[in-house]
Amino acid sequence: MAREATEMMNRCFFGGTLTPFLYPALCASSLASSTARPGPLYARCNSTITTGPTSHQHVPHTTHSSHLDPTPDNYSLTPFADRCIITAEAGAGGHGCVSFLREKYIEEGPPNGGDGGSGGNVYIQAVRGETSLHKLARRRLIKAGRGRNGQGKMRGGERGADVLITVPVGTIVREILRHDPIADEMAEQWRNERQPPKQQTEQEEASSYRKDKWLVFPGMVPSELNRMTFPVLPPPRKSHLAALQQEAPIWLDLDKHMETPLLLAAGAMGGLGNPHFVLPNQSRPKMATRGDEGMKVSMQLELKILADLGLVGLPNAGKSTLTRALTNSRARVGSWAFTTLQPNVGTVVLDDHKGRPAVMKRGRNGELRENFLIADVPGLIEDAHLDKGLGLGFLRHVERAAVLAFVIDLSAGDAVHALKLLWREVSEYENLQSRQLNADTERRMVTYSPARSNSSNGDTFPEAFGNLDPPNFDSLKPLPFLSSTAITSKPWFVVGTKADLPETQANYEALQKYLEGVKSGAQPHPSNKQNAWKYKVQAVPISAIRGEGVEVIPQLVMDLLDE
Repeated sequence: MAREATEMMNRCFFGGTLTPFLYPALCASSLASSTARPGPLYARCNSTITTGPTSHQHVPHTTHSSHLDPTPDNYSLTPFADRCIITAEAGAGGHGCVSFLREKYIEEGPPNGGDGGSGGNVYIQAVRGETSLHKLARRRLIKAGRGRNGQGKMRGGERGADVLITVPVGTIVREILRHDPIADEMAEQWRNERQPPKQQTEQEEASSYRKDKWLVFPGMVPSELNRMTFPVLPPPRKSHLAALQQEAPIWLDLDKHMETPLLLAAGAMGGLGNPHFVLPNQSRPKMATRGDEGMKVSMQLELKILADLGLVGLPNAGKSTLTRALTNSRARVGSWAFTTLQPNVGTVVLDDHKGRPAVMKRGRNGELRENFLIADVPGLIEDAHLDKGLGLGFLRHVERAAVLAFVIDLSAGDAVHALKLLWREVSEYENLQSRQLNADTERRMVTYSPARSNSSNGDTFPEAFGNLDPPNFDSLKPLPFLSSTAITSKPWFVVGTKADLPETQANYEALQKYLEGVKSGAQPHPSNKQNAWKYKVQAVPISAIRGEGVEVIPQLVMDLLDE
């Protein structure tokens, strides 16, 4: 009885504190025990605890939710980043070893220190399945492994671990800054060879000690180090893999899936062991060289999604609902503008391997297409090219889309005016891209690279250049091939959403009449450009929230992909 009274007093004490909120498991156990052992005092102390809804209590009904008309909290927000700056650092080389043979009856053996291992390499590869750069944006610094130091008995150090950077297909890599210690050392050596020789004997040059280059035997005392004569430093070395790395400055357009990665930065060479410095007058050298520092390259990564269909429209036009209707995507849907703040990528499945495919279309390789990608970008507003709203930055994701779909809300006013407004912003974005391309081309034509001397005495170039680096006009690389076409030359069609409303019929008829005029040439292209595509332009009325009319879009996209 005393034990039961104590438990009931504890429950009474818990009822007036924050214990039920802080420790719900404890309250659940107390609740279970209360139902097992009812009593007058126990019931009075726990009168504020309810075990569930009774018959006279009102239970709210859950609202009907579907994939096309979800509740506000029914969406999936995937981390997304389409631009980032990373620094790739190749691995440094391991240090050489200062070691001597230790055998029975051999008091002072010959040197047997091994060389240091070379540093790890940095590779890059574009793979399918990746749709964002947010993982790389969080890392910032990508560093390969450092080579292991050399060991005794002529054992070389292990090579550093390589690093592979995986990016989505459609990523553009631009070099911003480069720091190559070996290249700087070679350039300094080349300039010193062209200068007049200094009044310095070979013995004075050989006896110079550089702490950043040499390693000495650990058991040496400072007085012995001062009397030691160091040999001439070996020339700077580069790994044999340096011939395979991308030439500077790096500019890559990774628009295809890569089976093998590309080498961005080769690892540095390891230091030399003490057997490399054996001289006739110095049979037991007590020095070795340090490993070289790795190269650092800062790059800007920009993602342009390679989608088959790009959705362009005004805010709250129904693009995300259309994406949900065509795919299994859980894009956020709402009745307010700018619900979509980042691009959404969905996959339309044409063949689910459960019978005859809904759309049978063969690709250029002759195989049946099983799916295609959709890119849904945030809405555009008027004067978006003046950086209003979210600007035109997200239009780069539909720049490489094979087909464009202009999504227009038929219940939101004049559909023809909305279509012209969208094409105006798209054409302004195309003009900005053209000016940027011209500026980059002019910049590449006026740049030059310093000359590289192949001889040791520096007699390759005339003396008129003096100590300056002469320009090498043959070093200019050809301009890259333009893999993407103009946006106005892409096939396109119009999707009229909310066509189930009765007041949208007249608006759709006016839009259809305007598109017929554009197709026949009676009306100018909405972008007001001469060579714009307008051959099979049509409008598709749909009700995305009901899933009506969307079944014709996959077949239409497949037909336009053949254009």
